[in-house]
Amino acid sequence: MEGPQVAGKAKTDSSPLVATARMSDVAYERILEGLFDRRVPAGAFISQNELSAIVDVPVAPLRDALRVLEAEGILTIHPRSGIQFVRPGLELTRATYQFRSIVERAAIRVFAEQGDEAVMNALEIRHSRLLRRVERDGLGKEQLEEMDALEGELHGAVIAALRNPLIDSTYRRMHNYLRLLRLDRKITTPIMVRTLKEHLDILEACGTRNADAAEAKLQAHFQAAMQRSLGLV
Repeated sequence: MEGPQVAGKAKTDSSPLVATARMSDVAYERILEGLFDRRVPAGAFISQNELSAIVDVPVAPLRDALRVLEAEGILTIHPRSGIQFVRPGLELTRATYQFRSIVERAAIRVFAEQGDEAVMNALEIRHSRLLRRVERDGLGKEQLEEMDALEGELHGAVIAALRNPLIDSTYRRMHNYLRLLRLDRKITTPIMVRTLKEHLDILEACGTRNADAAEAKLQAHFQAAMQRSLGLV
């Protein structure tokens, strides 16, 4: 009798309820994709039915995803009215970089003292190569894509040094705010060159295992990045 009972349990796990839960995950990702590729404008006020059509997800799993995104601060649900997405601005910029500073200043010290030297060296080489390409050829799609990859890998390696799954998951959600802030940011050759040099300063300090210098360079990078995000430099 145990065999059929186990089989029945397995079928229950693939029930419509589980399928709906998986569709809500799909809805979550598609809503963010729609926001980041501008099909859903930042700050937009939109109905559930309109959003369902844009992201091509049924309303039921869409509602589940919306509740999660509301808890994460990406949007506000107005009952019987619609959904309002967060609009990037001074307050969101300040809060995002404050969070990054608090978490990464602790993480960079661990990364500097205990991080994998091979990872540091590989990141430094790739940053240096990209810097030379940008200074020589200017900006292009490949350079922008490589910069995005290096940004994620460097800061991801720093956060990973803490080996804290709670911080990992929270930081991934924070990254959505960062992507929102960058939607309207204009990237130019001088801006990318400064960013790459700031990253290289951080990596150089980490390479010498100087935690104090690494923290100082990271903080300087965040201050400059926040000013760039606000269009002040």
